[in-house]
Amino acid sequence: MAIYHLSVKQISRSAGRSSTAAAAYRAGCEIADKRTGEVHDYTRKGGIASTDMVLPDGAPEWAKDRSALWNAAEAAERRKDACVAREFEVALPDELSPEERRRLAVDFAKEMANAEGCAVDVSIHAPGKEGDSRNHHAHILRTTRKVGPDGLTDKLNTEKAGRNRAADLDAVRTRWAVLTNERLRENGIDAQVDHRSLKDQGIDRIPTSHLGPFVTGMERRGVRTEVSKRINDEVAQRLAQAHAQGIAERELSQINRSVIDLSGDLSAAKREVKSAELAEIVRTATLARQAMEQAKAKDAAARQAELERVAAQAKTELVSGAAAFRARFMADRAAKIEADRRAELAQQAAERAKVDAARKVEQERIAAQEREEQRNPKKDQGPGWSR
Repeated sequence: MAIYHLSVKQISRSAGRSSTAAAAYRAGCEIADKRTGEVHDYTRKGGIASTDMVLPDGAPEWAKDRSALWNAAEAAERRKDACVAREFEVALPDELSPEERRRLAVDFAKEMANAEGCAVDVSIHAPGKEGDSRNHHAHILRTTRKVGPDGLTDKLNTEKAGRNRAADLDAVRTRWAVLTNERLRENGIDAQVDHRSLKDQGIDRIPTSHLGPFVTGMERRGVRTEVSKRINDEVAQRLAQAHAQGIAERELSQINRSVIDLSGDLSAAKREVKSAELAEIVRTATLARQAMEQAKAKDAAARQAELERVAAQAKTELVSGAAAFRARFMADRAAKIEADRRAELAQQAAERAKVDAARKVEQERIAAQEREEQRNPKKDQGPGWSR
């Protein structure tokens, strides 16, 4: 079954990111950042199904060069907290062929490029070896400025201050759903996607929790995380609650049927049971229904509180994980500096020992010569002496 996913992320310097690094990673290539001097080499990265540079009609030739484009994006921004690119990550239907998935992503990017006047870098990634084999997805990296003859120029309309971001995002999400459904119909596939939330679709189901790329990567490497354990516990708790709720609803249904059967033929019911017993059955059913409604309300509030707690804890763990990584990095760096210093000191000590040894040899040679001269002093023959 085709699934819908579209998320938007900003590539911002305030988060320590750059468009050159993001583009190199997603396309699996090498890009040298002229602004920082860093070389981002991801040529050994696997899982890249295809890459395409999508430009607006009539765009200049220079923008077709991935390295030139993203270096221009970096050069166009001066602020240290500038948003240098924006990424749209979309799920591609597994039901489509690789060619149709690529056409879908490129057509979406082309519409965006012509509408905004921006350049779009499309990279399709294949599913991971240890993940879901249906997880075909595209990273659509877009410039935040329009493409000009010699570089990037004005900010895009959707990047300007004062925009209704929620409306812009809803328009993009809607268009991706429409385009995906059109492509599914064109290929004779009986499947549809819906960009609306479960609530807006009228579906009474709790949204699932996602591990996210950081935790998923750790799990694939065999590292068990607290986030994964908590989500598994949450799933088990939901199943237990659903089981208990199902039992309660079946019991209530049986009570309701009993009430209906008795009320259907009241005269026969009066002959079979006393009126007091009938009133007790009705009262019990009413109380059970009210208790069920209250339990549902409390359960929904508890689930929401638990989800918020899990999200906050996950965020805290991600931050602490980043801090721990930085601490290890700084410790390794300090250890390397100390090792280099010790090696240099050892080399200096060896050179001093060598010099001292040579000096000692020279001193011994001079002392030996002086002793020899003392044993065999030269006779003064005088200036007029001859044989």
